[in-house]
Amino acid sequence: MKKFILISALSLCSFNTLAGIAVIINPGNTSEVDADTIKKIYLGKNKSFSNGDKVNPVNQDGTSIADEFNDKVVGKSSSQLNAYWSKLVFTGKGTPPEKLGSDQAVLDFVATNSDAIGYIDSTKTNDKVKVIATF
Repeated sequence: MKKFILISALSLCSFNTLAGIAVIINPGNTSEVDADTIKKIYLGKNKSFSNGDKVNPVNQDGTSIADEFNDKVVGKSSSQLNAYWSKLVFTGKGTPPEKLGSDQAVLDFVATNSDAIGYIDSTKTNDKVKVIATF
């Protein structure tokens, strides 16, 4: 019985590590967005989508998905990214993306804002948003 419980627990842990990150936009947005553009948006280097519409990125605040996104997509740790944004804010050259507390908060924000882009656990996507990339 102990082996069964251990195997079940390990299976659940491995399932979570298989879950990826889904970058999402509002379904009404027809812009083309690639991985490099996503990185530039989250570093404040791109301020609009390919169709010219303003982009409104949102981050997650202190979640494991945020750490994974920063590492895989932006190429910086959370502390490096905080230092990067602190420098831009201090010099008046940028404002970091708003931080939301959960996948559901990001889903709701992106679903109701046509200019929004965000990221969530890929297992949490639904038909109210459009997935443009997975990592």
